[in-house]
Amino acid sequence: MSRLTVFLAQFIGLFTVLLVVALLVRGSGSVETAVADGPVMLTYAIISLAAGLAVILGHNVWSGGALPVVVTLVGWLILAKGLMLLFVTPEALKQLFEHMQYGEHYYLYLTPSLVIGLYLTCASFTSRD
Repeated sequence: MSRLTVFLAQFIGLFTVLLVVALLVRGSGSVETAVADGPVMLTYAIISLAAGLAVILGHNVWSGGALPVVVTLVGWLILAKGLMLLFVTPEALKQLFEHMQYGEHYYLYLTPSLVIGLYLTCASFTSRD
């Protein structure tokens, strides 16, 4: 397994786990406030777009086991999220979050990210180069 795969898995995994735990502690209000703020979401879109492009340009690996494929897939998902946030209006995004009842079910929406983050963290720190 490449050093880049292990590094990206460690970085993305730890980042995701720490972010999800912080969001769970802070509650859904912090996300709802950010979604309602257009400039914040534009900044988030630009950062996600750059991060997603960096991952897929540097690590577009679709073979070699689960870990490299998951890292690549997460890179593509980050890119897709950045593009979506870039093109969806703040009003539409706010309506989407209201329709999803994000405030009442935010822990359910954060669970997939937490699971992926835990997998990346555990798999990368226990992998053998």
